[in-house]
Amino acid sequence: MALDAKGVLQLIKDKNIQIVDTRFTDLFGGWQHYSLPASRLTEDMMVEGLGFDGSSIKGFQAIHESDMLMIPDPSSAFIDPYLKIPTLVLICDVIDPLERKPYSRDPRNVAKKAEAYLKTTGIADTAYFGPEAEFFLFSDVRFNQTPNSGYYFLDSPEGIWNSGKEEEGGNKGYRVRYKEGYFPTPPTDTLQDIRSEMILKMADIGIDIELHHHEVATAGQCEIDMRFDTLLKMADQLQKYKYVVRTTAKEHGLSATFMPKPIFGDNGSGMHVHQSLWKNGQPLFFDKDKYALLSDTARWYIGGVLKHAAALLAICAPTTNSYRRLVPGFEAPINLVYSVRNRSAAIRIPTYSNSPKARRVEVRFPDPTANPYLAFAAMMMAGLDGIQNKVEPPEALNVDIYELSAEEKSHIKSTPGSLGEALTALEEDHEFLLKGGVFTKDLLESFIDIKRSKDIVNIALRPHPYEFFMYYDA
Repeated sequence: MALDAKGVLQLIKDKNIQIVDTRFTDLFGGWQHYSLPASRLTEDMMVEGLGFDGSSIKGFQAIHESDMLMIPDPSSAFIDPYLKIPTLVLICDVIDPLERKPYSRDPRNVAKKAEAYLKTTGIADTAYFGPEAEFFLFSDVRFNQTPNSGYYFLDSPEGIWNSGKEEEGGNKGYRVRYKEGYFPTPPTDTLQDIRSEMILKMADIGIDIELHHHEVATAGQCEIDMRFDTLLKMADQLQKYKYVVRTTAKEHGLSATFMPKPIFGDNGSGMHVHQSLWKNGQPLFFDKDKYALLSDTARWYIGGVLKHAAALLAICAPTTNSYRRLVPGFEAPINLVYSVRNRSAAIRIPTYSNSPKARRVEVRFPDPTANPYLAFAAMMMAGLDGIQNKVEPPEALNVDIYELSAEEKSHIKSTPGSLGEALTALEEDHEFLLKGGVFTKDLLESFIDIKRSKDIVNIALRPHPYEFFMYYDA
């Protein structure tokens, strides 16, 4: 049962909590926090808020308007499963202290406004989301960039490149070959117990887990699937999920990364997001007489997501590294079509069950570097725009797209080839996000400006190590 402010204070007393940790999400998906003695927390503080410097948070306030407030959400409370000192975590919303209004660039506020807007449309009252956030676990991670050098080095006991390594006691030879990590049993899969520990920790803090397994790539690629939930709750859960994955990995001497493409020549990490709309407790995406059992509502939702896909990519695949994953040949969902089975399609329709409740769409182009509050809200807004305007998607494709002729492929639109292209698309196509005041122009402008001036410029200015291989003797 969700707690209120009194319930939080009672929990602190019952569990002898010593520290309260308040956390909020910045514009780009990072979890920020500070802590206070549990004895200081009062009901009034949970209503009035706790102050912080918004100018120190990337994408938030300028220095002359820095004061911001965190308002804890009592229903989000959980006991941190890692810290030695008993600590209660409260996920917070951010508000402007002068106007006492939700802050326009607070991602959690965007998710709340998206859920409220959904109800005003009359189309549905609930949107369910189920992300599949993949990640890598490495044993050694080193990187550096100076004016006269730049490198990275990654290692994993599972990496196929270690098959010839001399090891104390002898090399036992169980390695995951490139693209063959889906999904061997131990001893080849060396991460079974670690993933199991992760899902038990997730269960302890209120995350409902469906399954876990090794993923396709060599070198410790993994996936843990959470049971679907409503938009805001699932975004909260994904922040908790990432925290558990990273912290459990560190406890085992490993390092977890949600970077989409850390390894050349093998599959990258995506975040396929299952989505469905419901009204009055009934699913809206099912029709037994239509293709793939999809209702008109579901098909138009798909049409909206595909129509706005280029703009959505800026939010759903928001790093320069994201576009090293979105390339042909790696099950990458680069083709802006939908399909019952084809995994290179941007949207897939899962066929594991014919139950009306299981009918959903799987949007496959996002990756786990996305801010979940913004990504889920943006995809839903695109889908709603498709329903409102009855946008028909391109005809479903159920063939192997990679086997099509050049002429046949020429009619299929693809995802943007770079973050810069995606940001340009967002600049040109964002009116659907502004409906109901869900996204605001100042949020989008801040997001785009920082991505252009930091991510893209910083990469463009630096020589790439492989350029020396190609051009040093030119």
